[in-house]
Amino acid sequence: MNLTLKIWRQPGPRHQGSMQTYKVTDISEDMSFLEMLDILNEQLNAKGEEPIAFDSDCREGICGSCGLMISGKAHGPEKTTTCQLHMRSFTDGEVITVEPWRANAFPVIKDLVVDRGAFDRIIQAGGYISVNTGSAPEANAAPVPKPHADRAFMAAECIGCGACVAACPNASAMLFMGAKVTHLSELPQGQPERDARVVSMVDQHDHEGFGGCTNVGACSQACPKGIPQDVISTLNKDLRAALRR
Repeated sequence: MNLTLKIWRQPGPRHQGSMQTYKVTDISEDMSFLEMLDILNEQLNAKGEEPIAFDSDCREGICGSCGLMISGKAHGPEKTTTCQLHMRSFTDGEVITVEPWRANAFPVIKDLVVDRGAFDRIIQAGGYISVNTGSAPEANAAPVPKPHADRAFMAAECIGCGACVAACPNASAMLFMGAKVTHLSELPQGQPERDARVVSMVDQHDHEGFGGCTNVGACSQACPKGIPQDVISTLNKDLRAALRR
């Protein structure tokens, strides 16, 4: 495959960025998208040019660090992470635009790399439980009804990639936050901090500059792990209950 890539280049957070055009040739359809970017960077290195900065780690779709806007879609045309996106999803001769996540709460560090520390600070604000340290308790010591366990496990699949924020027209992180709140509120271990958790996380969310949710639904459509939109309803329900007490 021969492709034209229009990629966002930005030397640093205080610099103006712009789209730059690159040509790549002889790209195998079996390559991942990140492998294709690796090949482009090898070519840029060979010419003495600055390689394109982008985030990646596990390349197995579980760490969430690889998020990119590809031709206007979070993670690209398939419902998967960028590192699991393969070039067979594109056609020979296609023009592909590659941009970082676009959100005030995710400032650009360099090129395609953004600072997602806002997610870490939301978790620090309330995404935890208080437990005694020491030996692990027996697995069945705290019975959990299967529907609750299944829903908690579903919500725990969120990898914090930020696709929900990038896809949302308001740059809201409510799906991310709803997944974290739902994960813990479904389990008995999450009950002691339940009220304080949701209030603190919502306060931090707003402080970081994320937008409000207007139920567009783009977040759940873009989520590579299929987190459903109803986790936002769980968050809102917990928040209303906490504020009444």
